[in-house]
Amino acid sequence: MTIARHRVETGGLILFLFLITVALTLIVSGFIGALLWAALAALLFQPLFQRFVARWPGRRNLAAAMTMLVITVAVVIPAMVLTSLIVDQAAGVYTQIRTGQINFAAYFQQVHDALPGRLQRLLDSSGLSTLDRVQARVTRAVASSTSVLAQRAFSIGANAAAFLLAFGVGLYATFFLLRDGDQIGPAIVRAMPLEPSVAERLSTKFLAVVRATIKGSGVVALVQGALGAITFWIVGLPAALLWGMLMAIAALLPAIGPAIIWGPVAVYLLATGSIWQAVVVVASGVLLIGLADNILRPILVGRDTGIPDWLVLVTTLGGIDLVGLSGIVVGPLAGALFITAWQILTEQRLADRSERTPVAPPANPPEDNRADAE
Repeated sequence: MTIARHRVETGGLILFLFLITVALTLIVSGFIGALLWAALAALLFQPLFQRFVARWPGRRNLAAAMTMLVITVAVVIPAMVLTSLIVDQAAGVYTQIRTGQINFAAYFQQVHDALPGRLQRLLDSSGLSTLDRVQARVTRAVASSTSVLAQRAFSIGANAAAFLLAFGVGLYATFFLLRDGDQIGPAIVRAMPLEPSVAERLSTKFLAVVRATIKGSGVVALVQGALGAITFWIVGLPAALLWGMLMAIAALLPAIGPAIIWGPVAVYLLATGSIWQAVVVVASGVLLIGLADNILRPILVGRDTGIPDWLVLVTTLGGIDLVGLSGIVVGPLAGALFITAWQILTEQRLADRSERTPVAPPANPPEDNRADAE
């Protein structure tokens, strides 16, 4: 009777936890993105917070406030200034497109006419002789991934009040996650209904993927975007910051990369007779932008997260489609935890099978050996 009652009480507690978790998720659903980035910022800047704690023992509030000051000066303010500049350039490009100063059809026709006759006939036979046909083919090939990415990136301006509120909530939550993060993290790991070794392994993978995505992919993408913007500014292309931002977004996708931006630009410059500009773009794309990933990623990440490139691409695009720009982190994180969980399950099943396998008794010694022994 006591065992049955204990099971009922345990089941009731689990049901209550499930329902209250769903309710809490619905309540804070409007701030999920802000809370996610607050948690990521607290994870990334936890070492800096620990340095301040070591400098001012017993003054965790002061250490968290100083860390927030560093985040604001080094990350938030530059990001806001850069975003305003990019929005201004995007508005200028949009105006030029509407007034006809920028005519992509004319640019495409220039590239088409500059190609050798054999390539022109090949494009004509494949249905890529006009910009409209090319746009139709590209739209069918890429589907909605890029458009969704662009919509999410510029959706902030559509509701500035909601963004400012979520931004303030994120900063507020970051302060407390910094101050209490070294206690919250282990408490969550201990509370997980898993074996301690499994929970520890999953938490380690979680930290590794977050570190790889933010410090590795994020920082490398920003560096590649900055190099691209500088390159485009040197060759005299308009809206260099806007192109650099698009290159940084493309750099987050391993199977695509920033070459999808600077490659067509180089082709256009070469076809329109801007030889040295095209050479500069190609040289920068191959020698600087292309090598930045190979040089910086090992320094920032330190070790591989064990996620195949194709899975990173699919989970990143799927995450962006599902939760917006936060999917840049959420997508690869879900993929990495999925792989790790299956690896743990496979290892446990193999261990159970090896324990259940009977050990064969030793074979009897040959007759002649027993005779010699006698």
